[in-house]
Amino acid sequence: MAVWYSLLDLALSRLDAEAAHGLAIRALKTGLLPGDRRTDAVSLATTVWGRSLPNPIGLAAGFDKNAEVADAMLAQGFGLVEIGSVTPRPQEGNPRPRLFRLPQDRGVINRMGFPGQGLDAARSRLAARPRRGFVGVNVGANKDSVDRAADYVTGCVALAPYADYLVCNVSSPNTPGLRNLQGRTELAGLLKRVQDAIAAKPVPLVVKIAPDATDEDLDDIVFVCRDLRLDGIIIGNTTLSRPSSLKSERRSETGGLSGAPLTALSTEVLRKAAQRVERQFPLIGCGGVGSGADAYAKIRAGATLVQLYSAMVYEGPPLIRRIKDELAALLARDGIKSVADAVGADVHG
Repeated sequence: MAVWYSLLDLALSRLDAEAAHGLAIRALKTGLLPGDRRTDAVSLATTVWGRSLPNPIGLAAGFDKNAEVADAMLAQGFGLVEIGSVTPRPQEGNPRPRLFRLPQDRGVINRMGFPGQGLDAARSRLAARPRRGFVGVNVGANKDSVDRAADYVTGCVALAPYADYLVCNVSSPNTPGLRNLQGRTELAGLLKRVQDAIAAKPVPLVVKIAPDATDEDLDDIVFVCRDLRLDGIIIGNTTLSRPSSLKSERRSETGGLSGAPLTALSTEVLRKAAQRVERQFPLIGCGGVGSGADAYAKIRAGATLVQLYSAMVYEGPPLIRRIKDELAALLARDGIKSVADAVGADVHG
């Protein structure tokens, strides 16, 4: 299997980043990629929102925008998969090229702008799949929407019956003005509208925020989420910042930066959020996870679940097993019997 993946990675690395991603999706849809049938370490089993997961490692939104390969990615060994972002209407997104590898930095810059086939296509695929595994749905707003809060309501109402949790993504830097929805008044209004709309058949509702949030931003966001008794926060999306350490040729491209250069920033913002949340609801750590040590650091900083995407650009699906094995080894090293026992260890003691 390792040789097969090495050959595939070599082929994909020679393609434009977005073309390579499209090819990977097609390969997954055809069943060409073998799954991981090995059993996860018992220490990795975790519970969130009353559901038991085999491990806390998840696929972040952005990989499976149109809900085409959720089950194929669960078969690769993820404990959870998040599809989207799904917008109510189909849209092309920003002009190409809009996805760039930063190989020397193990990073990625994207300015995708929520391209996708829209709500109807995602809903039909989710409705057709058997309900198995743990699959979240990430919802966004159309670029030309007059009432963006209404877009989140529309998406969440339509997709709630097929989601194990819903995500309001108000943190993409590639839709102009979207991050303004993270302000206290705007965020409270949006999330309350969504909560009221799905109240008849509620599913866990979380919000995805930017790692560029200031301490004051975090105060507002956490206040709103605690006040509304939201089910969680994902920390975080891509960053508009550019570390001076970046070396790759495309480091100055416009867009959101993800991957290894984001690790320290996203984990620090996660830690600050955990201090404010005080275990009132779960946090999901996302941004720069490329090893078991990265995942462990986020868990100790307060994350119940951890998500990744960009590191797979460089290592492919075998990365998932490596991260899980490394995480289990770190737990064993520290005498921790369950990943749940490590959540927030560096924040709450």
